[in-house]
Amino acid sequence: MKALQIKTARLLSFISKMAKIGAKSNGGCNRQALTEEDRLGRELFLTWCHAIGGVARLDSMGNLFVRFEGTDSTKLPVLMGSHLDTQPSGGNFDGVYGVLAALEVMYTLHDQKKKLVHPVEIVVWSNEEGSRFTPAMSGSGVFAGKLKQSDIYKSLDDQGVSYHDALISSGQNGTELCQAFPFFASLELHIEQGPILEAEQKSIGIVTGVQGMNWYQITLSGETTHAGPTPMSMRKDPVQALMAILPNIYDKVAEYGEQARVTIGKLTTIPSSTNTVPEHVIFSLDLRHPVQKTLDNMSKEVLELCNQVPSIFNSDVELLWESPAIEFDLRCIDVIHMATELLNMNAMPIVSGAGHDSVYLSTLGPTGMIFVPCKDGISHNEKEHVEPEHLVSGANVLLHSLILLTEEKE
Repeated sequence: MKALQIKTARLLSFISKMAKIGAKSNGGCNRQALTEEDRLGRELFLTWCHAIGGVARLDSMGNLFVRFEGTDSTKLPVLMGSHLDTQPSGGNFDGVYGVLAALEVMYTLHDQKKKLVHPVEIVVWSNEEGSRFTPAMSGSGVFAGKLKQSDIYKSLDDQGVSYHDALISSGQNGTELCQAFPFFASLELHIEQGPILEAEQKSIGIVTGVQGMNWYQITLSGETTHAGPTPMSMRKDPVQALMAILPNIYDKVAEYGEQARVTIGKLTTIPSSTNTVPEHVIFSLDLRHPVQKTLDNMSKEVLELCNQVPSIFNSDVELLWESPAIEFDLRCIDVIHMATELLNMNAMPIVSGAGHDSVYLSTLGPTGMIFVPCKDGISHNEKEHVEPEHLVSGANVLLHSLILLTEEKE
């Protein structure tokens, strides 16, 4: 007998309609956290949820929970979901796919009049991307008690708008306090955001854990002066210090092997003027590794390099965020593996190179993740693309992982 399948056309329709909110000219999306576009996206999602009996609530960080009752209301809920916010020039699948595939799973169960024993709650975590407010994964971080709501509320976007003010203006400030509650398990379906599954010709990644990551802001300070009259030999130009440091940083990270990552995503000069030697150079530093001890050692050595500047310069290192390396729950990994076998899927174990809300959820209860490949490994980009057959495969694995998980004896 053929295993239960989600409806392909409906899932693709959900994704297509959501992509129209915040749509950009090159096919991507700009629906950043706590904006009007974010509100409209959530509103559309809720109309679909309400049509099959979902009951919604918001917490004080803007996390959205939609509950679908099971046959036993005393049982702990299973959480599914991800996020609907995007990068400023993001794609249509990062996070969004996990939310809408979870919705399609509930529609499929509703079609079949199949109720699970456990309640299910689809979660839309707030400010996962961290593109508007720092740090990333704010909603799930406060939920897990790893970040302080009062600190996040003060976070400012590039226009000086605080998280708290944006929460109010977007109508996402819920009456329920953002704090952890017990759950039976949590499952998150996501695009890989990397090239490994595609290169290995696998349709499903069974995620065993997530790389640890540390974010820093480095400020190099010299002396501002006019670009014309001051000879090069008499300048205290922090850009020169930056140019001396960068090769050493990349060389040091390379010593830690193929699994090590370094990214300098932001670079600013102050004052930022064509004909003025800047006084400050400020750059971001993102360091990642799947082994926490290795990440700690690598970070220590890289930061030492950042402080090794000539005496005419000053160097300041600020820690912005730490997300430890984690391993997912073996039971969740097992049911995902069982689902891929049931569906005869071509799967492989994989470690996530990107951070996800499931990192924080894993500190609270059994958590698992499912990956599908994205074309050329491209994400955080309007060219982000996932083949429809992979979207369907991932949703079917999520469906059967949920069923297998809730049918297990506790």
